[in-house]
Amino acid sequence: MQVPSNLLMNHMGRPSLYLGFWTTAWGLVSCLTSQVKTPGGIIACRFILGLVEAPFFAGVLFYLSKWYTKKELNVRMSIFYSGSLLSGAFGNLIAAGILSGLAGKRGLAAWQWLYIIEGSITMFIGLLIMVILPDFPNTWRRLTGEMKRVANRRLAIEGAEADVDEGGGMSQIRGMVLAFKDPKTYLLAIAYHCQTGAAGFQNFFPTLTATLGYNHIISLLLVAPPYVFMTVYSLIHSMVSDRVGNRFWFFLYPIPITIVGFIIFMTAHHFGPLYFSFFLIIFVFAQNGTIYAWISNAIPRPPAKRAAALAFVNSVGNAASIWTPFTYIPSSAPHYRPALGACIALQCIGIICAITLRWYLIRQNRQLELMEQEDVTLTEKDIRKLEKTAEFEGINMSAARRLQKGYRYMI
Repeated sequence: MQVPSNLLMNHMGRPSLYLGFWTTAWGLVSCLTSQVKTPGGIIACRFILGLVEAPFFAGVLFYLSKWYTKKELNVRMSIFYSGSLLSGAFGNLIAAGILSGLAGKRGLAAWQWLYIIEGSITMFIGLLIMVILPDFPNTWRRLTGEMKRVANRRLAIEGAEADVDEGGGMSQIRGMVLAFKDPKTYLLAIAYHCQTGAAGFQNFFPTLTATLGYNHIISLLLVAPPYVFMTVYSLIHSMVSDRVGNRFWFFLYPIPITIVGFIIFMTAHHFGPLYFSFFLIIFVFAQNGTIYAWISNAIPRPPAKRAAALAFVNSVGNAASIWTPFTYIPSSAPHYRPALGACIALQCIGIICAITLRWYLIRQNRQLELMEQEDVTLTEKDIRKLEKTAEFEGINMSAARRLQKGYRYMI
């Protein structure tokens, strides 16, 4: 549901209401899950939960790309993703507190309280989003006309053309078609699938820490430090990536670190090296903000194309959660070599995708350099782009042509 959802949000232009509504619905479905009585009921609730959850993550990624330039995106997306890292650090402890402290209260089982409390908090946040979240730069009513021009011009100057879609009701469908025709969409989707698959250990982190020989509560506590470390580190990582203006190396260098971590866990037998390995494999999450930003940088215009690409890449990436849990075979404990071997293989495929994408972007940048030559004849498509930029920016075609010069994809 993520691709049609992103296109619909882009068409509506009111992310505050759109994301707020679906977040509230997400919390409501979670609350009502507490009332299921049969296996069929839980399956139906999980299916509906997928429908109402779909707009959020990909929608936020697209939303951020509408406000920030390519040199600002990585750190913003890492700040957003830090919420997920912190939930990994403390979510298990909060759930443990609910499960142990509320069992049987008011005639409800502990798992019912878990759904009710977490769903209620989500509903509150959703209603809050409707009130306080700014809309897109060109649709937020609290911005003056001059402020809208400044916000849009930042992206226009940075992107070499106006960040707007073609007019007409079919513009969203055209954007989706453009996204599916672009080879970069598939390279990024495979790379993100590999990264998410390699990060599949997060669903089994308490199981992995339990192999260190401590009780359940201590095992849950041991999960937190690596996540807290990576929350801070990933923000620094992203700030440097934005400052340097590079995505490739910042996606690449965490991979050998994680591979070393996987190998240590697969072979070590003592607490020190085993626990140290968690601080290495957690580097897989340093790649997240980078790849989110790289999607927006590599597929910048028009917005409908970027919206579809972000949603498609995110859905393909998260599909790794469908199959990776089955690699953590109980009989392979305590080292889980089949699962961690699969993580290493996925990271290696991610390297191939990143190198291929880098080559392709270098090739496209060379083509852009050729386009800047004065004697190059513009195609009809190029002229339409310039006309759209000129109209949106209130400038003539010559000025729009000058604006186009100098743009390069961030590598």
